[in-house]
This record gives sequence, C-alpha cells and structure tokens, in this order.
Amino acid sequence: MGDDPSAIVSITPDLALDMGYTYAGGLGVLEGDKFYGAASLGLNYYVITLLYRNGYVEYDFDNEDNPVPKPQPQPKLFLDSLRLTDTFTIKLRNENIEVNAWEYRLGTAHAIFLEPRGPDWALRLTDRIYIEGSVEEKFLKYVFLARGSVEFIRRNIGLENIRYIDLQEAYAAMVPIILKIPGRYRLIIHTPGPWGHPSFPNRLFVEETGYRFIEDPVVLTSVGAAMAWEVIMVSSKHYDIMRKVIPQFIDKARFITNGVDLERWMDPEIRMLYERGSLTRESLALIKSRLRNELLGLIRSYKPMAINDDTLMAAWVRRMTLYKRPHFVAKLIEEGEFNDVVFVLGGKSHPMDKDGLVYMKKFRELHRKFKNVVYVHDYDVERAKVILKGVDVLLFTPFPGWEASGTSFMKAAINGVPSIASRDGAAVELIIDGVNGWLFGSDIRDLIDFTSDPRGKEIDEREYDEFKAKFAQVYDLYNSDKERFYLISLSAILTFVPRVDIRRVLREYYPDLVKA
Repeated sequence: MGDDPSAIVSITPDLALDMGYTYAGGLGVLEGDKFYGAASLGLNYYVITLLYRNGYVEYDFDNEDNPVPKPQPQPKLFLDSLRLTDTFTIKLRNENIEVNAWEYRLGTAHAIFLEPRGPDWALRLTDRIYIEGSVEEKFLKYVFLARGSVEFIRRNIGLENIRYIDLQEAYAAMVPIILKIPGRYRLIIHTPGPWGHPSFPNRLFVEETGYRFIEDPVVLTSVGAAMAWEVIMVSSKHYDIMRKVIPQFIDKARFITNGVDLERWMDPEIRMLYERGSLTRESLALIKSRLRNELLGLIRSYKPMAINDDTLMAAWVRRMTLYKRPHFVAKLIEEGEFNDVVFVLGGKSHPMDKDGLVYMKKFRELHRKFKNVVYVHDYDVERAKVILKGVDVLLFTPFPGWEASGTSFMKAAINGVPSIASRDGAAVELIIDGVNGWLFGSDIRDLIDFTSDPRGKEIDEREYDEFKAKFAQVYDLYNSDKERFYLISLSAILTFVPRVDIRRVLREYYPDLVKA
C-alpha cells in the first residue's frame, strides 16, 4: 500500500453522461452527477461501467398506441468523445476475451467504458443495458463487468493507489468474488425493491468462479454486503426500511442521502443570483417565465398546444413502472376536474415490464385524447433538464416504502419547482409540507407488496384521495395567490440547494479526500 492512496473507484452497471445512452434511469443519472461533481472537486475519480453499443431502449407506437421497443444505437458524438486507453484479456466461459477500455475524461475524473472485442456471444453481453436473452447471459454480463474492472484497476490504477472501491447496486457485487481484498469494498444499495437484488443459480458460480455457495440461488446483495466493510443506503427512510430486509448486515450500514450536481441541473441564472444572495421572489418569477418558454418549445415539438401565460403546468416524469404510480396522474387527468392545467407526462418502461408498457400506452392515449396533455415518450437527461426547470409543480408519487431516495424532486426544487410528493424516499427529509413543497399520504416503513397484499389497494385508494385534495389545494393557491406560490418556489431553492448539492454527497462518501 502506498503512503497516500487517493484514487476512488466506483463500479456501476449504469452511467448517464450528458451524451450517450449508457443508462436506464436514476442510478445512472446519480452516478453521472457524482462523476461531474468529482471532476469539479479535483478528485482522482474512476467510474467503471460497460459500453452498451445499442444503449437501452427507444420506442415507436403502432396504430393501437402499443409501444414497440427498438435498440438505441450510441450517437457518433458520444463514441467520438471516447479514447481507447487500454486493451487487455480476461477469462470468461473458459475463453480468452479481449477487452477494450474506452475513456471519457473530464479533468481529474475518468469514466471508463468496457467492451468485449468478440466473439459474438461476448458481444451480446454488452449490447443493451439491463436487457438480456437468458439468465446465463445476464450472469456473464456482470462477471464480465467484474473481471474487466479488476483487470483495468490492476493495469491502470494500481491497488496500492486506491482509497475506496464502491460497488453500485448488487450487480457490481461480483467484484469481491473476483478480487479478494477484504476491507476494501463498500456496497451502495440503491433500491429496496426485489429487482435491485438479483439472484443466480449456484451452478453458474461453480462453472465460472469455482465457488460453491451454500444457498441456491445466490443473492448478489447478500454476497456484496458480506464482503463489504460498509453498506450504504441512499436516504434516512431507505436505511430504516432496509433494517428489516438485511438485518444481518445492518451493524455495518449507514445512509448518505442522494444529491444532484448543481452545475448540471440548476439554471445558471438562478444559481448566480442564489450564490450572490440576491435571489428574490420577483427575480425568480422573471427567470421562470424564460424557462417556461423553453419548455413550451419542447412541448410543441410533440404536439401543437395553445397555452396561456397563467396556466398551471404540472409534470409526472420518471421511469415508467408500477410502484411509481403513474395511475395517479392518469386518473387525475381522466376525472376531468383540471382541464385547464397542462400535464407534461414523460418516461419509458423496460421492455419486459408489462405494467410499465401498459402505462406507456395509457399515457399515449391521454396525449391523443386530451388537448391539455403531452406525453414525452423519449424522456431522457436533456429533456429532463428542460421539463424540471420549466413546469410549475412536479408530481412525485411512489408507493410508500419503495422509492429509495428519488432525485427528480431535488432537480425540480433547485429550479424553483416545488413537488407534491408522497412520503417516501428522501422527500420526507427535505420537503416541509406547505413551506417548500407539499406532502400527502402515510410514511409507511414496511415493504408492502402492493400488487398482492390487500393493504396495497386500500393504501393506494386512500393516498389517491389525499393526492387529489393536495393537488386541488395547490391549484387554488396558484390561481388565487401567485405571490404565495412563488414564495414556496423560492423556499424550495433556498432550503434544497445546501442539502442536495452533490459536493455534500461526495464529502460524506469521501470525508478524508473532500475537505471543502
């Protein structure tokens, strides 16, 4: 070990830069924010992921409004920004696989994208993010990520130079099996839900690693948590819930609430006035008018709409899956009591998520049927920047207990867009009802299977009524007392910025390396 190791390594299946399609949702965007934040702090930072040549998923719609998935080839601009930094060989399925390590560098921060050079079966492993043809293919994908990461570290960083190795989500938990250095790993758990805790048949581990685990199937979260010296959750509530999910590891657990990169997500004019201490309700209202016009330009690229200057604009935009409760906003629209509100809907589903696909179709139908609804089916980082700055209010509606943190409401708040939020994720830490946003529902701290547990339907119905009542309250405030509404918008900025700044997050992850 060197005298002063200072390198940070973060290994993740998902990474969203401001270009390219190497992400599927919130984890990737968070890891991108950490990358940009680390660069601004001058940290010796490496984030290692896979180069998915066909990205995640894009959608067309057929004549019945059914979403039709298709590949998402990487744009030339993104591929041209990468530099081939190393080529090496790893073993996979008893074959030698050549690996290209591509680098995107920003100051002291390095984003490393690993890609097999062949054969065909290996190329398929990194074709798409989170989309695989079989359990074995999925297993080999993450063994490839682990072995490729380990070899890159050995050749290009040096174990003696590393202070932290952070494993983002269970998919990265293969790494300690490959590189056995106890006391060097931390496992960051980004979801309480079962999709974030994959398991694989024991035989695959026997064939590929020689290890014969006691349990079958083998749960990757358990392996990663057992081999890590610390397990980190991403909000206070997430930590509280996970105490009941992984009690055997809770003595080594703590939480670090997620944040966002201000430079990436905050309007520069708002940020400048905030940092000068001269942001006022009046100056915010002027800036919001400009941001609204930018949003109108985006909306009209999807649908011609005549929108008055004083029309309330509300957004429901996020990954399309059932626990985020897209049915709340769909029901609110269909009941027809708020036809003078513009609803901006956005998000796409994993192609194997049947419920998510149902709601993509539903949102598409709402887009066609209601003149006050627009659906941004290809919602991504760039569109998120426009929408989360330009609307008046964000609808953040996950079923309580299932959202680990959430960051969309943070990105909105730092731009003066308060949220109507269920009491879940980090919203319970950051939103004060009626002061810098609005809360509805119960702060449930159990993982209730809302699809099969009878309590799920009862909670859903009760919370929808509360959500609708809170929306009506915000609607009335917006239309009767704009000054008070903008004071809440201003409060959102003033209270969120210090607490959600990604530099605060990085300081908590790496206190010995981030002093400022």
